[in-house]
Amino acid sequence: MSFALSTGVTGLDAHQKMLDVAGNNIANVSTTAFKASRIVFSELLSETIKKASQPTADTGGTNPQQMGSGVGVGGITPLMEQGNIVSTGNPLDMAIEGEGYFVVNDGSKNVYTRAGAFAVDANSNLVDPSTGYILQRIGSTGESEGLQIVGDSNTRIPYDTALAAKATSLIKLQGNLSADAVSGTPQIQELTSDVTYSASNSTPNSDTLLTALDQYSFTSGTPFTSATITVSGKTHDGTTITDSTPLAVTTTTTLGNVISHINTVLGAGATVELSNGQIIITDATSGYSKLDVNLAFANSGDADLTMPNYFKYTTVGGEEVQNINTIIYDSQGGSHVLAGALVRTDTNNTWEMILASVSGDATSLSYGDRHIEGIKFSNEGSFTGLDETIDDAAQFTVTFAHDAANPQTIDMDFGTIGKFNGLTQFRTGESGTSTAVAREQDGYAAGNLINASVNKEGVIIGSFSNGVKKDIAALQIALFKNTVGLESIGGGYFIPSANSGEAIATHGNSGGAGAVHGGALEKSNADVATEFIHMIEAQNGYQANARTIRVANSILQELTSLIR
Repeated sequence: MSFALSTGVTGLDAHQKMLDVAGNNIANVSTTAFKASRIVFSELLSETIKKASQPTADTGGTNPQQMGSGVGVGGITPLMEQGNIVSTGNPLDMAIEGEGYFVVNDGSKNVYTRAGAFAVDANSNLVDPSTGYILQRIGSTGESEGLQIVGDSNTRIPYDTALAAKATSLIKLQGNLSADAVSGTPQIQELTSDVTYSASNSTPNSDTLLTALDQYSFTSGTPFTSATITVSGKTHDGTTITDSTPLAVTTTTTLGNVISHINTVLGAGATVELSNGQIIITDATSGYSKLDVNLAFANSGDADLTMPNYFKYTTVGGEEVQNINTIIYDSQGGSHVLAGALVRTDTNNTWEMILASVSGDATSLSYGDRHIEGIKFSNEGSFTGLDETIDDAAQFTVTFAHDAANPQTIDMDFGTIGKFNGLTQFRTGESGTSTAVAREQDGYAAGNLINASVNKEGVIIGSFSNGVKKDIAALQIALFKNTVGLESIGGGYFIPSANSGEAIATHGNSGGAGAVHGGALEKSNADVATEFIHMIEAQNGYQANARTIRVANSILQELTSLIR
């Protein structure tokens, strides 16, 4: 009788725990990233009434006679299956699809969770807002830009931090340059001064004195002493311009004298005129041209006269010219329009790139600063590099007045030598066109962080007010050899146990870790229907064990009545 009573009691206890587990699973059916548990029963130690005997020559063997002592809980283990991932629309909500845990710090130690409902606190830390535990990162992403603190693994999203401006240092070009397209009439190179002269805010003419120009300044002393204007540059064929007798400047010198002097120096190679206050120089010969002009004013006196910083290429000479415009940024984040042109030269499979103009306060553009010569292509159309005999560099140099001590060098990326991933040169037919464009440049203005999102690698990407996107931080994802062995400490947090193994830090989508989904959360993997079945099983088991106790009790009462 005692066995029936005691085994019934163990059955009641075990099925009560089964009901408790099912009840806890149902209670957490809506808990973010909750992992349902299951209970496993095991038989308790049996009492051996009679041991087994082995067969003899005369009799067979007998089996042991044992009486079970009931049931116990063999284990309660979490089911680590993936929960459904649902979109929330909050970019800082995160879910892991696959293995891994987010790492958060409670101020003294790291704990681990799959619940990714995070937010930014007053100190710009990315935290679990229900506890204040800070999400941890890995690597040095964001440190060089000052977005993360060196030596501190806390993840920050610093909405109050400005991203410093970056001067453009690289422009990538892509597209085809037509090997055989021909303009109806080859273009004639035309240069226009970047300065528009005026006299009392009116348009001057050739008789206007230099001293009457708004671009002339003089306060006291002697205005001109050994003052000259010198012409330099290159002619149509690239010959260096020599101004052996610079124009002497006096108080009677006019704009017409300046125009005449330039005409004299250039000779029959070009014509010079004054139009609406600008000096316009037109090549005498159509087609590919190297014509470029600079004017320099020198004076030992006290007057100053603004000269053109450079001459813009308003029309680039050549049979096939592809104009390319793009926005660039200076060191202070100011934007400028860089107008360039790729022109097919008179040498087969060879092009030249010209910096036609730059908006803003560019102070000077010498021939070497604005020309990239000898851009060569193979017969198959791939870019083969610059002509080594010319010894030119694939870069422009621009000096802005607000940062005159630091000329800005801009490298031009024409593609990989021998490949077709940048500029190419294929035939398009005489009526065809070139398609080359400036695909991207690496500069930007200053800006503030306005938004953040997360990619599958767990990298937080910041969007700034200047349109730039930067990697802010890489989230730390922890892996364990035995996730079932983790110890729950409540709140969706886990800590390593003796049987889970230590945390292995990695990135999302790397080293066995799952992908991180931003703007989403992992739902509980508890299934209501399954848990209802478990509840019914627990109820039936409990009732059956209670019946065992009731029957044993009735038998004991019957036995007691015999004594009476």
